[in-house]
Amino acid sequence: MKYFAWLGGVLVTLFIAVYVLAFTSFGNGLLKPIIEEQIQEQAQLNAKLETFILRLGSIEVLLALDTYNKISLKGDFSLLGQSFDLIYDITFKRLSSLSKLAQADLSGSFLTNGIIIGDIDTITIKGESNIASSDTHYNIDILSLEPQSVLATIKGLQVEELLSMLGQEKYASSRLDVELKLTSLDPKNLLGDAKITLKEGKINTAVMQKHYNVTLPQTQFHSTSDVKLQGKDVIYKTTFNSNLAILTSQGTIQPETLRMDLRYGVEIQELAVLKPITNADIRGPLNVKGEVKGSKEKLTVNGISDIAGSDTTFQAILKEFTPHKVYAKIKHLHLDKALYMVHQPHYTDGLLTVDMKIENAKMGALNGIITTKITQGSLDTKLLTKMMEFKSSMPSTNYTLSSTSTLRGDLVDSMVTLDSSLARLDIKSALFNIKEGSLKSDYTADIKSLEKLFFATQQHMRGGLLAQGELKKDKDLDFTMHTNIAGGKIDAKLHNDDFRADIASVQTLDLLHILIYPEIFKSSLSAQLNYNLAQSKGDFRGKLSAGKFTQNEMLTLLKQYGKIDLYKENFAGDVAANIHKENIQASLDLKSNTSAITTKDTKLNTQTQKIDSTITVVANKQPITATLKGDISSPKVSVDLKKFMESKAGEKVKKEIQRGAEKLFKKLF
Repeated sequence: MKYFAWLGGVLVTLFIAVYVLAFTSFGNGLLKPIIEEQIQEQAQLNAKLETFILRLGSIEVLLALDTYNKISLKGDFSLLGQSFDLIYDITFKRLSSLSKLAQADLSGSFLTNGIIIGDIDTITIKGESNIASSDTHYNIDILSLEPQSVLATIKGLQVEELLSMLGQEKYASSRLDVELKLTSLDPKNLLGDAKITLKEGKINTAVMQKHYNVTLPQTQFHSTSDVKLQGKDVIYKTTFNSNLAILTSQGTIQPETLRMDLRYGVEIQELAVLKPITNADIRGPLNVKGEVKGSKEKLTVNGISDIAGSDTTFQAILKEFTPHKVYAKIKHLHLDKALYMVHQPHYTDGLLTVDMKIENAKMGALNGIITTKITQGSLDTKLLTKMMEFKSSMPSTNYTLSSTSTLRGDLVDSMVTLDSSLARLDIKSALFNIKEGSLKSDYTADIKSLEKLFFATQQHMRGGLLAQGELKKDKDLDFTMHTNIAGGKIDAKLHNDDFRADIASVQTLDLLHILIYPEIFKSSLSAQLNYNLAQSKGDFRGKLSAGKFTQNEMLTLLKQYGKIDLYKENFAGDVAANIHKENIQASLDLKSNTSAITTKDTKLNTQTQKIDSTITVVANKQPITATLKGDISSPKVSVDLKKFMESKAGEKVKKEIQRGAEKLFKKLF
């Protein structure tokens, strides 16, 4: 019995010690610094437990997180019955002091108070708050320490104030009303409904301009959302209506599996409003509507749109939220509207049709076909003439385009035909490597009328031109061109800025005919042109062979009065030119058995269209010198016949030959 008495004495002593420690001012004084230290360590704040009174049937606590932010709790409880009736008050007058604790930039104030009643099994929390100047009331039921139901009403919450409290820019102002009723908080069996309303909404255009460089008109909005929770399903209907956009959506979502079956609609009067979200510099209206079905394993998005005046349908199949398959048909998209949307000048009109079938949209494993057509294409030649600074107007130009692109892995292989009133371009294979960013393409260009290119070349020409070659672009740019022209051929190559053209057996008579120059000299020209585009510098070196003059007034006069027949001479020799930007310095050295034609340091300026040249003709050891100065199109021609005419009689001969020379050279240039 003495052992039971001893054990009883120990238990009584322990009970008294616990009682003294927990429920007396002396014990509270011992516990207070210990609890305070734990709070400071956990909150990383210099918090003070200003009041800590725990008695057998009551409790009163006042915790000061700092001077401006306090939490109080007081009331009655029954230790034996495990019941309580408590009052709480949370007063945060300076939220900015709690930013570190919340790990977010906070500002403003937050107040809430209420009661906690019940017992260890059933707890009810009833409270109210003025968060963001709202009238907020809430009721939370807790069963066995698990939340069971929540009722809450929020009226007149100021969204602008809430954004400021959370450290966000005041993008918009609005009044928010919420009615929330959750009767089951079991994640596997959620039950309840909510109604959310945004009233008197207004976009802060100054903030949008400052942060996103988007200029918006005064924009008002309102929004309503109805949400029902039924087990695993969230059934909703929402509408966002503003003078810029109307967004609608309704359907069913399972948050856990992300299974969804919903419809959506987008009506946007000005796409610039989306720049803060998409960072895309686009403008103009857009209407899209469609449906979304599936889950995160496989999601199908269908839609129709009138983008840029088109009739567009599309379907995207996503797996694990990654694009898997994409199908789209775009009919009669207006190119002028599309250019406007992406802030581009009005280069062209036309109707674009696209048929896209991508069976695998994963980068690196692409598989699909895209066909594209442009009909009723018409270039804005007035705009292009101004932008490209053409000296004469670009002619009216209509065109059509068709292309087929095959996607294989990282490669896009395109076949393209562009047919216009200026030229036809055919590409059998333009191979673009997405991963490497490289391009390799063949081409055939068929120009039916070179005369139509006068706006770009400033040279009237006859006939056409057929050219073929390749284009390569990776770390270097390489371009080749091969063409047969004027009875010969030209092979050209561009490597980055270095251009080279090899000219073989071009017949000058044919070339003069093409250039609409007087066809006075027949020969075969072989030459090489080297030119650096970056430096605008290069040289031309060529040889003329089997050269003979054709009938012209000047040489006929020389034959008639000077008894010099240059028609029967066969000439051969060199032609050369050095090019430095707009300045060309040329030379010519032609010889026959008895005659020679030379010019050195002939100066041409392609910008001022000026010429300064002296041409010497030596026939039967008798020299004739012609000087050309002034405008290339109509130079001043002076012929020196002094030595030639010493043995000839009459000023009439001099005048006739001078006149013939002026006529010849003016036509020539």
